[in-house]
Amino acid sequence: MSKKNISQEKIIQSFIASAFEKSPGATSLSDISEILGIKKASLYNHFESRDAMYEATLEFCASEIAKVGFATEGTLDTIIKNKTSPLTLIKKLIARFFNLFENEPLFEMYSFVRTEQYFNIKALEIVRKENQRIYDDIYKIIEAFCAVGKIKQKNEREIADVANILSSYLIQSRDFYIANRKETVRQNPESGAGSLFALPTDDQALNKIQKSCEIILKNFLDL
Repeated sequence: MSKKNISQEKIIQSFIASAFEKSPGATSLSDISEILGIKKASLYNHFESRDAMYEATLEFCASEIAKVGFATEGTLDTIIKNKTSPLTLIKKLIARFFNLFENEPLFEMYSFVRTEQYFNIKALEIVRKENQRIYDDIYKIIEAFCAVGKIKQKNEREIADVANILSSYLIQSRDFYIANRKETVRQNPESGAGSLFALPTDDQALNKIQKSCEIILKNFLDL
């Protein structure tokens, strides 16, 4: 790759890709330069140090992950227009949400941040904010269904309790789902990491998660 094609974003993406294979801490400048096909010294034309590259990578991940939500832009409008039911909508949103994290760039960034949350306060804050967005989306969905009469009226505390239970379960389930799929690739090293993203969706696991969420909603929202 010629020097003119190298950018900070390409370096960051290579850092993330290497971290996916080796872990962020084990990724060296040599690993990154090898992926890019350049000399290690060329990296200093874009970053003054590995630490600066690491910090820029965290900022990049934060920006990209912030674009992802449990709800879509038109979710609340669909509820207000009375075009769906609580169980049907939640099931569709769960499938969409899990499929998003089977996408290669997002999954690698997700893995990077989730690994680093135990070592870096900025990474922990990225995780905290993402968890909060999932909770907020679910809270707004339940609140909207209450407003249109599809869910028996609940007070703020009751809605908050259900949103907390459901969001916590979904986050834990997603982590376990993705970890299992990554392990499948690790047990078959000849296929390479890229095969993770060629794996079909685990419909059985996804269906189990959807069923569990359905039980939570029925038990706590009197559906």
